[in-house]
Order: sequence, then structure tokens, then C-alpha cells
Amino acid sequence: MWWFGMYMARTGRDKADFMDSEKIKEKVAEYYTQKVEEWGPTPQGVDWNSRESHEIRIEQLLKVCDRPGFFSLNDLGCGYGALYGYMAERGYDFEYHGYDLSQSMIEKAQSLYGEKGNCRFSQSDVLEKADYTTACGIFNVKMDVDSSEWQRYVLEVLEKIDRASGKGFAFNILTRYSDPEYMKDNLYYADPSFYFDYCKNNFSKHVALLHDYPLYEFSILVRKDT
Repeated sequence: MWWFGMYMARTGRDKADFMDSEKIKEKVAEYYTQKVEEWGPTPQGVDWNSRESHEIRIEQLLKVCDRPGFFSLNDLGCGYGALYGYMAERGYDFEYHGYDLSQSMIEKAQSLYGEKGNCRFSQSDVLEKADYTTACGIFNVKMDVDSSEWQRYVLEVLEKIDRASGKGFAFNILTRYSDPEYMKDNLYYADPSFYFDYCKNNFSKHVALLHDYPLYEFSILVRKDT
């Protein structure tokens, strides 16, 4: 990982100081499996407050692929496939591949959309090549992972997303500008400027930071074909 040496130099930490990514992914899979088994294929089942807020998030991320014509899309952290449902209802011309670490999530997604001809799901985070990739909410819940370890994990995932995305990608994270009284220790609140700068310097010259919608988060859009 070309960026990891730079990251360790900046933080003054050694590779041995960080939790293994596989252990983090096991925690993530366990967390979301518990959620979907408790709530089923609903916004609460992927740890969102409501369908309305979830659709606001989707609207921001899909701005990265708002051009006419057919495109392929990776949905990393697809949950029960809500993004596919949203896009299908609105008549997008697309091919969709959803990925999730939780087997229970993938089973719910398959039961809802598995018969669709332009849709498939994988219990994996190994992305195939696509025009675009979206990652909605997968960086928010750090559980008991140290924030610096979680940031390193986020950057590792972004590198993977970048490699798999031919035309661009988009992701969101809770913002550090959230009201302090509502912030929780198990959530990751990021500096929007850091991720804008990182994407600008490492992935593309064409990066947008969206922080003007009514949720305590921001979205980053990275375009490669502008």
C-alpha cells in the first residue's frame, strides 16, 4: 500500500501499532448482522434513522454519476440493497453489484432483488471493476476501534475503491462539525477538509465536498473523467 508509509510517517506510529484490517472487518460484519437480524430490511436494519434521511444520503452520492446513459455501479456496504431499489424506481440505466461483509445482509438483498437481471450481490469487499463505486455509511460506526486506527482503515478502503472505479466514486462520513451533545463514542466523526485534501492529492483533481444538506455528515465525490 503506497500510502501507508506516508501515513505512518505522519502519525509517528509503526505498522504493529495498528489493528489488523481483517479484525476490523469481522467487527463490522458482526455489528451489521446484529442490526439486520433485529430490524430486518429497513433503514434501522442498516443503522439509519429513517427512509427519508437515507434517501437524502443516496441523492448526494448519486451526483457522482448524474450523466445520461448506461453505467455500471459498485455499492460497497450495500446492506439489503436499498440503493438498487432507489435507482430502479427512478429509471436509471445501470448495472449494479452490491457488496457487504454481512452474510445476513446479502441474504436479505438476494431475497428482495436477486431475480433482477441487472443486479447481483456478493458477501465480499473485493470489488470488480465498474464505472462508479458508492460507499454509504460504512465509515461511520467505528465501535471500540481507536479513531486513528479507524482512519487508517478508511484510507485503505478508499484506495481499494479508487482502483475499482473507472469514472469516479463517492462516499460519506459523519462530520466533526456535529453538535457535541449528540456525538457518540462509538461513531467516527471526520474532518471534511482532511478527506477532501487526501482525495484531491491522491485520486483525482476533480473532487467535490458536499456539506450543505440537512444531516450531520458530508459527502465526497471523486470524478476521473471530467
